[in-house]
Amino acid sequence: MTSPALTTRAWSPFARYRRSLWLLTTRDLRVRYSTSFLGYLWSILDPLVMAAIYWFVFTQVFTRPVGTEPYIVFLLCGLLPWMWFTGSVSDATVAFTREAKLVRSTTIPRTIWVARLVLSKGIEFVAALPVLAVFAIVNGASVNWQLVYFVPAILIQTVLTLGIGLIVAPLVVFFRDLERAIRLALRFVFYASPIIYGLHDLAPLGLERVGAFNPLAGIFSLYRSGFFPEQLDWFAVAVSAGMAALALVLGILVFRRTIRAVLKEI
Repeated sequence: MTSPALTTRAWSPFARYRRSLWLLTTRDLRVRYSTSFLGYLWSILDPLVMAAIYWFVFTQVFTRPVGTEPYIVFLLCGLLPWMWFTGSVSDATVAFTREAKLVRSTTIPRTIWVARLVLSKGIEFVAALPVLAVFAIVNGASVNWQLVYFVPAILIQTVLTLGIGLIVAPLVVFFRDLERAIRLALRFVFYASPIIYGLHDLAPLGLERVGAFNPLAGIFSLYRSGFFPEQLDWFAVAVSAGMAALALVLGILVFRRTIRAVLKEI
C-alpha cells in the first residue's frame, strides 16, 4: 500500500509546476493592469470596439446576409474567444526573447513560459463574459441549456492555444521573421474563421464542410450554441477537438526537441 509520504513526493513536481504557473500568471496580470487607470476595462475594450464596428457596418450600412439576431451577441461570442486566441499566440512569439534572462536562470519547466500566457489571456476572457451576459440581457437574446457547452469550448481552446504556443515560441527564436509572419497570418485567420459570420453561412457557397476544418470553427459553435442552438455543428466540434489534441502533441514534441538549443540561442 502506498504511503502518504510517497504520494506527496510523487505529486510534488506537479504542485510546484502549478504554483509557479499561477505565480507567473498573476504577475503578468498585475504588471499589465496595476499601472493602468482603466484596468479591467482594457481586457474588454478591444473586442467591444471591434464588435461595435462590425455591428454598425453589417446592420446600419449594409444589409447583413450573415449571422443571426441579436447580431451584437453573435459577434461577441466569436470576438471574445478570438481575442484570447490571437493574444496568446502573438505573445508566444516573444515568450522566450522578452524575458531571456529569467528563462535561462530559472529551473522551472520552460513550458510554463508559454502556459502562463495562455492562462492569463484565458482569465481575461472569463473576466469579459459578464459583458457578454449584459449584452445578451439588454438585447433580449434567448438562453438555453446548451450554455454549459462553454466549458468544453474553453477546454478545447486551451489545449489548441497551448499546443500552437509550444510550437511557435521556440521556433521564433531561430527564425525571427516568423514573428511578423505569424501576426500577418492571424489577420488572415480572423477572416477565414466564423467570427463575423457563422459556419452555416458558408453552406450556399458549398464551403461549410471546408470551413469546419478550421480548428476554431467548432469552438465558436460551442460558444454560440447557448444563445443560438442552430449554430452548433458537432462535426466541426469533433474536428476542433482532434486538431487541438494533435496541436498539443506536436507542440510538446517540438518543444522538447528544441528547448536546449533555445536556451543556448537566447
